[in-house]
Amino acid sequence: MIESVVLTVTDMKCGGCETNVTGKLTAIEGVISVKASFKEDTVSIEFDNEKTTLASIKDTIIGAGFPVLSD
Repeated sequence: MIESVVLTVTDMKCGGCETNVTGKLTAIEGVISVKASFKEDTVSIEFDNEKTTLASIKDTIIGAGFPVLSD
């Protein structure tokens, strides 16, 4: 089933940060779309929850060096 979530992600400072987060998330099987905004401190993700989990998505963002504050 397809899910959409908007996460509050801090410490993104530029377009390069957005590209970094977007690239890491789109590499996850099951992630359909990603829109990261450093200006709004958000990452919007659409994913297939039969192929990946929200926890895995959050772990990937944290692993890239960006705190996830909420979902």
